[in-house]
Amino acid sequence: MAKPTLLTTGPMMALIEDGIAEAFIVQRLHEAKGDRQAFLRRIGPQVRAICTGSHTGVRTDAAMMDLCPGLKIIGNFGVGYDTIEIPAAAQRGIVITNTPDVLTEEVADTTLGLLLGTVRELYQAEKWLRDGRWTKDGDYRLTPASLRDRNVGMVGFGRIGRAIARRIEAFGLEVSYFARNPQPGVSNRYYPHLVAMARDVDTLVAILPGGPATHNLIDAAVLEALGPRGILINVARGSVVDEAALIAALRARTILAAGLDVYVSEPNINPALLELDNVTLYPHVGSATIHTRNAMGQLVVDNLIAYAEARPPKTPVPETPFRGW
Repeated sequence: MAKPTLLTTGPMMALIEDGIAEAFIVQRLHEAKGDRQAFLRRIGPQVRAICTGSHTGVRTDAAMMDLCPGLKIIGNFGVGYDTIEIPAAAQRGIVITNTPDVLTEEVADTTLGLLLGTVRELYQAEKWLRDGRWTKDGDYRLTPASLRDRNVGMVGFGRIGRAIARRIEAFGLEVSYFARNPQPGVSNRYYPHLVAMARDVDTLVAILPGGPATHNLIDAAVLEALGPRGILINVARGSVVDEAALIAALRARTILAAGLDVYVSEPNINPALLELDNVTLYPHVGSATIHTRNAMGQLVVDNLIAYAEARPPKTPVPETPFRGW
């Protein structure tokens, strides 16, 4: 039998490229010459699978799906799949897959590093040393913040959120959470209203999906409730935080600090963030180790090859359950 056709929306790691090449005829949108729409109109009728991810900067929307009327599966690199128009896929019977579990512990580790670095100003302290200021100006200042007297609220409490909470609790801190619904089997305090939780804690850790439902969820009202001791850590999506409100709060010091791994227009960072001395910035490295990215890439391949071999995919997302090819 002839191989089915697969479209990639951007460059993929070698492990994915090699894996999909065995089972598919691969067309690459980022290599299309000239008009991409014309390219899609030409190859779209043959496309049965799409391999994508937020890193490609391409939204797999209803218009693209319409140009690929035989599309059966979209394999997403990453847990978050907000760059895919989910209702359009569900309406067309297209299965979306993502890469849960394999990156949970890595992202949780990174989050703890970002939290500690932000609270204790560890990057600034290292820079103090590297700039020769320890010998010239003496010891780095005593940091105003410490984990010893903090109370943490998780914004989102899925797999990764719970893994982060376990690590924070190991430091002896109390952890509450805000989510759409209470999580079964957990003893952490649940808040149905984010402002109320922000008022009761002094540290927020955002780890929830992006998309319209969570756009600017952490806004000026939440930051005001967090207060002058407040620290915000965002390892979710840049879109879940009102960036203008955050910058204003950091400038006015109505919150103490922030630690960010994600941004609204990444990799293009708002220059105002770079001018602030009370924000720690990571270049979206939450899962960025060879070990974890290889595991993620293999899961993408396994899901897509499952279609090519007429098997159920390993990790369909809840909105598009597998019901057969």
